[in-house]
Amino acid sequence: MEIKLTTGSLNFPLGRQGIETKAQIHANLGTKALVEHAVSNGEGMLAADGPLVVATGKHTGRSAKDKFIVRDAETESSVWWGSTNVSMTSEHFAALKEDFLAALAEKQTLYVADLYGGSQPEHRVNVRVINELAWHNLFIRTLLVRPDADQLEGFEPEYTIIDLPSFRADPERHGCRSETVIAVNFSEKLILIGGTSYAGEMKKSVFGILNYLLPTRDVMPMHCSANIGSDGKTAVFFGLSGTGKTTLSADASRTLIGDDEHGWSDTNVFNFEGGCYAKMIRLSEEAEPEIYATTRRFGTVLENVMIDPETRQLDLDDNSLAENSRGAYPIDFIPNTSAENMGPVPANIIMLTADAFGVLPPIARLTPDQAMYHFLSGYTAKVAGTEIGVTEPEATFSTCFGAPFMPRHPSVYGNLLKDRIARGSVRCWLVNTGWTGGKVTMDGISRMPIKATRALLNAALDGSLNDVEFREDPNFGFEVPVSVPGVDQKLLDPRAAWADPSDYDETAQGLVRQFIDNFAKFEDHVDEGVRRAAPAAA
Repeated sequence: MEIKLTTGSLNFPLGRQGIETKAQIHANLGTKALVEHAVSNGEGMLAADGPLVVATGKHTGRSAKDKFIVRDAETESSVWWGSTNVSMTSEHFAALKEDFLAALAEKQTLYVADLYGGSQPEHRVNVRVINELAWHNLFIRTLLVRPDADQLEGFEPEYTIIDLPSFRADPERHGCRSETVIAVNFSEKLILIGGTSYAGEMKKSVFGILNYLLPTRDVMPMHCSANIGSDGKTAVFFGLSGTGKTTLSADASRTLIGDDEHGWSDTNVFNFEGGCYAKMIRLSEEAEPEIYATTRRFGTVLENVMIDPETRQLDLDDNSLAENSRGAYPIDFIPNTSAENMGPVPANIIMLTADAFGVLPPIARLTPDQAMYHFLSGYTAKVAGTEIGVTEPEATFSTCFGAPFMPRHPSVYGNLLKDRIARGSVRCWLVNTGWTGGKVTMDGISRMPIKATRALLNAALDGSLNDVEFREDPNFGFEVPVSVPGVDQKLLDPRAAWADPSDYDETAQGLVRQFIDNFAKFEDHVDEGVRRAAPAAA
């Protein structure tokens, strides 16, 4: 018996967007239909317990150096141009668009999803995504907010993403760096992605759109996870990939709002997405049971996870395809999630960092000025595999804990954050999920125990941490708890955890100098209080 695959329909035809193609259009399909298409197309295989397993080829992370923003009248003075936001001319984009449309015209099959970026209705954006791969369409449908049937009837796209992994860019004709390109045109509200099968490029493109639009509406866009305690209070967790945003927010005792991207409006913290995107490498059922359970469910998409082709059993410890193996799954796969993907404005802000030098304590209490300083600094370590060319952790400063996704000047986001902290009397914390007892390159050094991190976070969020004794860190000036019940006291004093305290002192001062050097570019954009929040050089 031949199985007829679902096609679906569009309320707003592609032709009205100037897109002409002979392809059969599979529009707004659900999870089951898209999985059927992906398997039928040979794009992936089903694991024994149900997930769709795919491989992304040579691109197993974001291709950050291949991303460009069109520089025109719209963006000339609104985008923070530099090494992160690299410009492309309107003429080069026009040539790229012409070639993308020509490629679409020749496709036999296309998948289209109409979705929302943002869960709070008055602050969301309508996004249409056009794919040549069914699993890509499933991925983005899983990650963004899915309109219901009634909403789809009147849906008109505001922004459009065209993602063609088979497309090969021409650097000379298109003004890009390689055959891979991610080109953003805010004037035309169009994003073109070619030459990469890494699906995360789509997700982060929507994040970039909202990071550009929302500050003009006095809404703070954030690269963070968020959850709500039994007391009804929201906590947000800033941090780059690998620092623990997804892991620490997926706490069975708290209600999950989302794991990666949010907005902070006058009334709510709201998730930009309707799904989660978690690192899978060496995932432990014991340490992360909620996330581990998603690897055994139909509807999860696993990228670059090793699978036995005969038994269809997974090996989450095998990094043969990528250190950055990933899983995308609907947010309601995590128990105790917010039905609306929203919560109250935050009572606590946690800034997560993975300190590769073993200098920072596992938790520190920040003043509002220190919070803005560390937010603008965005210190962490790049973790292997999250970007092409990064093969081991290395120290980095990523402004706003998400510089690659922030089109506007960092002071725009920093001032929004400081204003909202002041308005809500929000408590701020810096949490190190990185290494302890020495530099990451030293033998026998390990990451902070997740149980200790959770215990410290719980104490911060329920208020009990404010009742313990604190000391002032001599290098960074923030307050560090001296002793916390259930936590090894040696962890709380990084200097004491090193075999040679003088080696710690030298390393700490080296990190202090890096902070000071990095922050020099922001000094003219912040007030004296924030400047005084800088660490102290000897």
